[in-house]
This record gives sequence, C-alpha cells and structure tokens, in this order.
Amino acid sequence: MRSLVFIILSINISLAQVSFQESAQQLGVNIICEYTFLGNGITFFDYDNDGWDDITVATAQNNPVYFYKNINGNYVSQTLNISDNNARNKQVNWVDIDNDGDNDLFITSDNSGNRLFENLGNMIMSEITSTSGMLTDNFPYYGASWGDYDNDGFLDVFIAVRDPLIPNILYKNNGDKTFTLANVEAGLETTGYMSFCSAFLDYDNDGDQDIYVSNDKYPNPNLMYKNNGDGTFTEVGAETGTNVSIDAMSVTVEDFNHDGWLDIYITNDPTNNVLYVNNGDGTFTDMAQSYHVTFNSSSWGAVFLDADNDTDLDLYVSGEGNGTESPFMSSGFYENVNPSFFQLNNGAVPNDFAFSYGNAIGDTDNDGLPEIVVNNIDHNNIFLWKNTTNATNNFIRIKLEGTTSNRNGVGSFIEISINGNKQYRYTCLGEGYLSQNSATEHFGLGSNTTIDYVKVKWLSGIEDVLYNVTANQTLNIVEGSTLSVSEFEDNLALSHYPNPVRDQLYLKSLNQIEAIEIYNLLGQKIMVASPKSIECDINFANLDKGTYIVKVSSQDAMRTLRVIKE
Repeated sequence: MRSLVFIILSINISLAQVSFQESAQQLGVNIICEYTFLGNGITFFDYDNDGWDDITVATAQNNPVYFYKNINGNYVSQTLNISDNNARNKQVNWVDIDNDGDNDLFITSDNSGNRLFENLGNMIMSEITSTSGMLTDNFPYYGASWGDYDNDGFLDVFIAVRDPLIPNILYKNNGDKTFTLANVEAGLETTGYMSFCSAFLDYDNDGDQDIYVSNDKYPNPNLMYKNNGDGTFTEVGAETGTNVSIDAMSVTVEDFNHDGWLDIYITNDPTNNVLYVNNGDGTFTDMAQSYHVTFNSSSWGAVFLDADNDTDLDLYVSGEGNGTESPFMSSGFYENVNPSFFQLNNGAVPNDFAFSYGNAIGDTDNDGLPEIVVNNIDHNNIFLWKNTTNATNNFIRIKLEGTTSNRNGVGSFIEISINGNKQYRYTCLGEGYLSQNSATEHFGLGSNTTIDYVKVKWLSGIEDVLYNVTANQTLNIVEGSTLSVSEFEDNLALSHYPNPVRDQLYLKSLNQIEAIEIYNLLGQKIMVASPKSIECDINFANLDKGTYIVKVSSQDAMRTLRVIKE
C-alpha cells in the first residue's frame, strides 16, 4: 500500500510541474473571435524568417486574416498587402512554393474559394491565384496539407473538401509557381468523403510521402493513400487498419513512443478519439483507451509537445465545450507520465473556458519551452498558453533548410540519440485541425547537456549528421552540409578540390570510392560514376553554373558534398 501511495504521489508531483498561463492580451494579441461554423484554424509559424514564431489567425465571415509579428517575444499587429474578400477563412499556410527562401501564403475558405499569394520579398505579397492553375470554384474547402509526393523538390498540396460528392484535390507543384490538378494521374478516389483535414507522412518508412485523410460522418471511413513511388497512390485504409468510420476531425502525426514509426492521433465528435499506434509492419492498432487519451468530448485540434522537456511527448486537445458544463471539456492536457499511459492534467491550462478549434505549437520567446495557441469562437480573444513550467530540463531546437529537397524541409525525419535513447520528429506543413505548427522542431533532453548525434534524413535520401551537439540552442541544418551518419564515417576521410570548380573536381579517399552520384537542386540525378579507386576526377565542364550535391560512397560510409560550378 505504501508503494502505491508513493507512486500516486510521484505522479501528482510530476503533474504539478507543468503549467501554462493564458497570455494572449498580455503579449499583444487582441482579436474578437466571432462565430464560425465548425471553427477556424491558426498558424504559429515564423512567416518572415527572422527567427521568431509569428501568429496568423483565420477568421469568421467579414473579418480579415490577422497577422501578428513576433518582436522579441511580444506581438504587434501587422497589415500585409493582401485583399480582404470577407471570406470565411479556414486554414492559413505559410509555404515556400518556389524554393526562393521567402514564405508564400495560401488560404482556404469553405465559401469563397482558395487564395494563393507569392511573397516577392520583404513580405510584399502578390496574389497569383488566377495564374496558378488552381480551380476557382467555391467548394467547401477545409484543411490543406503540403508535401512532396513525387520528390521533385517542390511542395505539392492536398486540399480536403467537406462535401459528399466533390472529391478532395491534389495539386502537383510544377516548380514555376503553377500547379496541375493531379487527382486522376495520382489515382485518388473520385467521390466526395466529407473530408476535414489530412497529413503527409511516411507511415511505412520507405522514403516517400503517403497521405492520411480524416473524414466526417460515419458512412465515410478515413483514407490512407500509400505512395507507390511512381507518382501514384493506392488507398490502403482497410489493409493498414486505419479506415475508422467516425466523425473524424483532425490528423496529428508524430512518433510519440520513440520507436521510429509514425503514429496518428485523430479527434472525434462526440465520442472517443483514436490513437493509431504504428505496428511497424504496415498496420496500426487503436490504443487510445490503453493510453487514456480518448477525451470523451467533442474535440477538434490536437498537438503533441514536450511541455516540460522531460524527453517524452505530451498531448493537448481542443474541445467544442466551453469548459463550464461537465463532462464537456474545452480542452484536455494529457501529460505523458510513463511509457504506457498519459494522465489528464487540466490544471496545467487553468480557466480554459471557450469553444476551441484549431491549435498549434511554437515558442514565443525562444526559451526552449513550447507554447500553444488556440483559435476560439464566440470569445473575446484567442488563447496563447504561455509555458510557465518551472523546469530545469534542457532542450534542443532544430530548423531545417532543404537544398535538394524542398526549401521548407517538409517530409524529413529528425533523429536524436542520447546514450542510445532516441527521439524522432517528422516535419509536416499544415497539420492538426486547420493549423500549422512552428517550422522549428523541439526536443526535450531532460538533464542531459550533450546529444550524441542529431541525424536528418531528407526526402532526397541525403542524410546529415552532427555529433556531440550542445544542449539549449537552436540548430540550423542545411541539407547536404554535414556528413551522413555512419559509425565508419572516419574511414572515408574524403578530400576534394577545387570548390568552386570550373572543369574538374578531384576526389581522394583512404578507402576505395565505390560510387558517385551528382544531383542538381531540383533533386534530379544528372551524373553517376563507379570509379572503384581511392582517387578520381569528375568532369564538371559541361554542367551549367550553379550548386550541385555530390554523394560519394565507399563500402561502409557515405558523404555528401555541396559543390559550386563556376
């Protein structure tokens, strides 16, 4: 009995450590959240690339999209030169559609069509909807999720349409600021599924991006599109065990149990939510009851986050109740208290009394404690849950920049290891319920001050690694800028010159070079060689000026180089 009491006391002490304080107005955000049918999304994303997570709020009919710029942890309302069409906005995505380093803007609406704006630089926006090739129909558009399904280095978009007849839409990015409707060539379903949201993910770890879709109403099972690797998909919901028929709202993707396989959390109205645990064999099992995360109220947005940096992922769920009528919750904060279950700890988000929908995570002040923003309806403001946890645990924040892969680094697996204990993150763009999380991925490290290695596996197949990484910093990783992970890496001991190169690139290694592959920044393989020697020359004379990725492989190691052709 004493042992049981000690365990319960230990859990309660742990729960008491996590705390948030609602601070929207205090930090400068003031928005009257009017009524919107089925709510709106919210974005917690550094839209101007200054290193601080900004806030963008989708709004009700006859209200503009709100932009709040983060200035050293406080927010200032910002006006961008986009037209106000008085639409009922659903989702706002910041996404670099042309890989030029500026985030462009995409907005969905369920009553006024979608809009696409090109960022001309310095946040000067130019609407290109009419020339983008996207449909101009006023379909009931909801969630938009971006990924590179054909791995050409440009982000495509899957748009959920909540209609029983009109199918969801997949647009292929042509790389020239235009898009092509790709439903037929990609083999997608041709009927409507009342879809709310979707997410790009790699559920089978085969290196390409699949798509999972949440569908409203019981006659519409959720869809899992398996990427066949040739620009087409096969719907495998039944085969994978993910074809649940519920009032599914959102799709939240993360590897919450650190096994290297992506799991899926799905919100539901009004009964149990679903937690699909990836079995690692192409199938999933719903473990929501086992992990105590069913919520049991009408729920919408959901996010995984390590709120106290203790190395495990907690879960926050937004609900349609206003929090004053039991048992209908406005939200649920589930603290991960051990590897087998979560504990509901709504004391961490006190006085959460609002009808809540989209939510997203970021870091207001770059202090390594993640915050949560929530969009409400019929309320005097959004919620900005400032993380006030009194924790001494350490962290690492990681921001990616693709070169061969898409510039946003979407579709990358990030792996960290400390004394053999691993954590993983998967980079999405447009997730949860109509929302978008920070592009800076966050890991809690507990008391550890050094990470053995940080590995990034990009969609291009390139792997970057950094060893002996110091805690409590933001790490910016550019694709192809470091060695790939291999315990034999030093055996390659590769040297190369000149760089920049005009005609010949000279390579020399301690071990025999087995293969050389050269890619341009579109991810296209343009040259292959098998020198079978410890040194060789590569002819760059006939290549166009620009930057190239050179992958050099020996029997037990691989290295990537960025080479500039003059």
